Amino acid sequence: MNTRHAVVWLDHNEAHIFHLTPESYAGEVIKSPHAHTKLHRKAGPTASSGHAGEDQHYYHDVAEHLAGTEEILVVGPANAKIEFVRHLENHHHDLKSRVVAVETLDHPTDKEIAAHARTFFKREGTL
Repeated sequence: MNTRHAVVWLDHNEAHIFHLTPESYAGEVIKSPHAHTKLHRKAGPTASSGHAGEDQHYYHDVAEHLAGTEEILVVGPANAKIEFVRHLENHHHDLKSRVVAVETLDHPTDKEIAAHARTFFKREGTL
C-alpha cells in the first residue's frame, strides 16, 4: 500500500500494521505462521532468543506490507521490533532507510497504536 505514514506493532506472534492519514487509518494483522513455536533456551555461547529461525519469513511478509510507505514507526513490547529492523537492514535496505523511530510499546489496542503513531508523526511535523 502506498501511503506516507505507517506504524507497525509487532511481537513474535503477529504484526499490526496501520497506514495513517490525518483523518483515518487502515489496519491489517499479519500472523506469524510459527506463532507460539518456541525453542528451548540453550546456555552458553550459542544461546539464542529461543524463537524459531522462521521469523525471517514472517519479517519478510511484514516488510512487503510496508512497501511504498515513506515513513515507518516500528513499535512493540520486546525483541521482535529490533529483530525486524535488523531484518530490514539485511534484506530490505530501502525500507530500513524509511524507519523513523523504534519505540517500546507494550500491548495496546489497535486504536491506541494508531493514536500513538498519529501523535508521533504530528510531533515530528510530518502528519
